[in-house]
Amino acid sequence: MKKIVHKLIILSISSIILISCKDKEVKNNTEPKKENILSKIETKYNPSDGWELTWSDEFDAEAINENNWTAQVLKAGHFNDEWQRYTSSNENAYIENNCLVIKAMHKSDVHGMDQYTSARMHTGNKQSFKYGKISARIKLPEGKGIWPAFWMLGANINEIGGDTPWPKSGEIDILELYGSKDDGMIEANIHFADSNNKHAQMGAVPFKLKEGKFADNFHVFELEWDSEKMTWFVDGKQFASTSITADHLSEFHKEFYILLNLAVGGTYAGRPDKTTKFPQYMFVDWVRVYKKK
Repeated sequence: MKKIVHKLIILSISSIILISCKDKEVKNNTEPKKENILSKIETKYNPSDGWELTWSDEFDAEAINENNWTAQVLKAGHFNDEWQRYTSSNENAYIENNCLVIKAMHKSDVHGMDQYTSARMHTGNKQSFKYGKISARIKLPEGKGIWPAFWMLGANINEIGGDTPWPKSGEIDILELYGSKDDGMIEANIHFADSNNKHAQMGAVPFKLKEGKFADNFHVFELEWDSEKMTWFVDGKQFASTSITADHLSEFHKEFYILLNLAVGGTYAGRPDKTTKFPQYMFVDWVRVYKKK
């Protein structure tokens, strides 16, 4: 997740193709209670004709599936001058009522580096994907300094070698929300190495809700990815697309793995203050990957 500079090509909004899978009531800034996040409506989500489900995690087990996910442990400040430590503690990531819950906690009266804990979950070395529809239903947190993301990294990042394998591996940001900017807006972006092996990016393109904020309800965030282009959707509404056929975009024709994380602070996210409530929660109803039939 890096500083966003340029604009992607924004295409016209497509027709809505979303039917909500579950209607859950979740309060982001209070400890989740069973009665608040139980399913009220069971329906089927159909991404559109022509897609076949190839992998998913519905988070319907008692514990996080270790065949799918790893909790990455990182010290505060490791990326982007972020203030949180990423832990493997089940206080920061756990299953509750068919949701993956990523919980950011603040256990002191001091705002600053290493005063927060959170989780960064990824499928690296376990599940990776090339092309298809990458989809997740998420209820995002809110507030100054809060930075949740649903994104992907090149599966070969540890094979590239050198001091800076990123961005040579490529990065796809399906969504990032900067609470210090607008709790009702997410952004899409990609990062890569240009022809001079320097960091470059195509994005970001914002998607803003007509009313309210992303912490109010669950929303479905999707990337459609093939050999020619990437296209982004929120609740079935297309809001961004970019070609990936150029020679210097070869990163995006290899396997990628999925990440879900909740950062606190950071160079581009702003800083939490006394108005930011803790704990903060990122609720993930499901993650699914489809391929074209």
